Amino acid sequence: MAKTGVGGVKRIYNAFFYSIKGFKAAFKHEAAVRQEFVLAILLNILAYFISDSLASFLILFILPWITFTVEILNSAIEAVVDRISDDYHELSGRAKDLGSAAVFVLLCLTSIAYIIALIKYCIGYVA
Repeated sequence: MAKTGVGGVKRIYNAFFYSIKGFKAAFKHEAAVRQEFVLAILLNILAYFISDSLASFLILFILPWITFTVEILNSAIEAVVDRISDDYHELSGRAKDLGSAAVFVLLCLTSIAYIIALIKYCIGYVA
């Protein structure tokens, strides 16, 4: 059954504060979220210096934040699984592993993008 509640601007207002609550919980309880937040800031600073075009800057700027976002989603999956039960269950393990795999894929893509940009910056190659 559909959830009834407020709509319009009040819903957006409430959603903003729920999001702030989510950020606070993520930073308080999840070391990986804190680490990826700091990494995203550092990589964004690096992106400013090594980008050779607006397109490459945007890619380098956005990728760490997508990774950060997926880490928050992974943490949400883990919280729900842990809420259900601390007992081992194959599906619970699979859900946690899939969330972790999603973060890993984005970390790899971000690393590859930055390695390529750094190589281009260091050797002065412009495609």
